Amino acid sequence: MGIILWIIAALLVISGVFAILRKQILWGIVLIVVGCLVGPGGVSLFT
Repeated sequence: MGIILWIIAALLVISGVFAILRKQILWGIVLIVVGCLVGPGGVSLFT
């Protein structure tokens, strides 16, 4: 389960960075924050 959470978190953060690069600042910030919350190092939403 931990590996799946890492993959999901990484995809969310990468998507957030690309959104910021495409000038979608708010959406990018939301994706990065959600990625940090989902990751095993953050506050997991699934526990």
